Amino acid sequence: MEAYPKKTCSIDRLVTHAKLVEATKAGMKTQQRRDGVYGWPGETFDLDDMTFVVTDLQRQRLGDMTDEDAKAEGYPSLDMYRDIILKMHAGMTWEADSLVWVHSFSAKTE
Repeated sequence: MEAYPKKTCSIDRLVTHAKLVEATKAGMKTQQRRDGVYGWPGETFDLDDMTFVVTDLQRQRLGDMTDEDAKAEGYPSLDMYRDIILKMHAGMTWEADSLVWVHSFSAKTE
């Protein structure tokens, strides 16, 4: 396993918003950005009756996000993603050099 920092939160907190849970279960959301590590590659989490596995964990600058990244987050565009994130996190500013952890995941197959 690659050397990752300690987790800052448990993996069951990775995807929690009801609309994003549904988008994940429908296969429209395959990434979650967080300011800390919630899960390591190979680790699993459950959403209702489905199990997902973290497939990758990487650092990314907010300024390097693309529309494709926003779509992997379950949003139609980067502008919409940024607007919603800023509304959800009062007082947050969108700083291009801010680093986040990108958790990539997929539905676990038997």
